[in-house]
Amino acid sequence: MFAYNAWANARIIDACRDLSDTQLDAPGTSTFGSIRETLLHVAYGQYAFLARLDGTAQDARALTSAWPGFDALANVAAETSDALAAGASALDVDADVVLSFQGKGHRYPKSFFLLHAIQHGIEHRTQIGTMLAQLGREAPNLDGWAFAEHEGLGEEV
Repeated sequence: MFAYNAWANARIIDACRDLSDTQLDAPGTSTFGSIRETLLHVAYGQYAFLARLDGTAQDARALTSAWPGFDALANVAAETSDALAAGASALDVDADVVLSFQGKGHRYPKSFFLLHAIQHGIEHRTQIGTMLAQLGREAPNLDGWAFAEHEGLGEEV
């Protein structure tokens, strides 16, 4: 799942590289925000999921709103995707973390944050794909079959 997440993040970022600033900043309809805001949210938001795996409610980097450029964004997405994959590999599925919210502790299994990270990325990459289509641009194919082909899966037997 996390190899898929890294691949899909890289593909959606690459699909947006040649957009103009006007296109990147156009407000989305029924989406998180503009394409630029959503790309930031996907890449930097992964820091929040990593923090929660460690039992910390938030990582300040997850709140980044300054545009770092496409290369830096792609690096953040790749590094945090790799760290999520490592966290999943090392996960004790029975381990819980307690996060503080509004002065109260809330218990979650660590595996929940891994699930949320995957779902979060899929949701917002889909929104970006929709916004690309509204701009008349082709969105990358991010479905499981495209990933399987990329990975060389499905060998004929």
